[in-house]
Amino acid sequence: MAPVAISDVRKAFGAVEVLHGVNVDIVDGEFVVLVGPSGCGKSTLLRMIAGLENITGGVIRIDNRVVNHVPPKERDVAMVFQNYALYPHMTVADNLGFSLKLRRAPRTEIKVRVDRAAQILGLSALLDRYPRQLSGGQRQRVAMGRAIVRDPKVFLFDEPLSNLDAKLRVAMRTEIKELHQRLETTTVYVTHDQIEAMTMADKIVVMHDGRVEQIGAPLDLYDRPDNVFVAGFIGSPAMNFLRGSLRLNGTGEFHGPNGVRLPLASAPSGSDGRAVIYGVRPEHFTLADDGTEAEVHVVEPTGSELQVVAKLGGEEIIAVFRERHQFKPGQMIRLKPDARLVHLFDETTGERLNA
Repeated sequence: MAPVAISDVRKAFGAVEVLHGVNVDIVDGEFVVLVGPSGCGKSTLLRMIAGLENITGGVIRIDNRVVNHVPPKERDVAMVFQNYALYPHMTVADNLGFSLKLRRAPRTEIKVRVDRAAQILGLSALLDRYPRQLSGGQRQRVAMGRAIVRDPKVFLFDEPLSNLDAKLRVAMRTEIKELHQRLETTTVYVTHDQIEAMTMADKIVVMHDGRVEQIGAPLDLYDRPDNVFVAGFIGSPAMNFLRGSLRLNGTGEFHGPNGVRLPLASAPSGSDGRAVIYGVRPEHFTLADDGTEAEVHVVEPTGSELQVVAKLGGEEIIAVFRERHQFKPGQMIRLKPDARLVHLFDETTGERLNA
């Protein structure tokens, strides 16, 4: 186990800079998820930690040692890739122990480590099988086991669940989290799936266009996003955004498109007339007689909840209800956001306004 410190790290491919001074501190034993849309630089950063990409600028430390020019095999990290990358002609046992064999570890040590990894991952009955005889989830567990046998200081996961079906991804998500709780090894996990990030991470690093937008615990990012990008990326369905202005009469009120007026619990002082983005999460709408009229367009029952796509002031929004309402397309309903849970952002910069 070891801390990882990423300080002002930059990466450029020729004249194109893809990482712009990234700073992340990962404490010993922490499970950190790098999340963001495709092309944000998260996998590039992970590969730089592993030593598979050269660092253009900045410093990476693993266990307080600068590793900028240290070869991958000497960094004491183990990486699990999106593709299982198993050797098809080797059994599960041979795949698990191959890295130790390359190090010329004693056979007895290899067997002990392989048996331990197989027991942890429920692979003991599969050690004599070949990859072609395994399911996708079993192959991914073998790939994880190959990392475990090395007993590294840091685990690195590069979108390991992307090739699995939805149900198996949920199961493997739980297995990886349980594995971390058992081993307590520092883990850096890359995904584009914010649900994976929310459910697995001790700390999330949200990235966008090669920059870190926000770092924090999952619920901190959900409840207090620093800007419009984080607010829209974290949460499913995504946060609703309406553009308009503030009017400070009492606690304040938001004036939106086509005469829409929505409540505020508070507003920044001296901001009367300020152009803002009003953010409200789908689950923070309620039906109320004093709510704003909205026209139902699409009703999507999921079983546990009801998602309603509606037009409010001419803008499309999504509301989520736990109750099983019998809404019909074209029906008019009155929606009221919980003013205490509303988010305000500056329209120009996208930065958060309310405390």
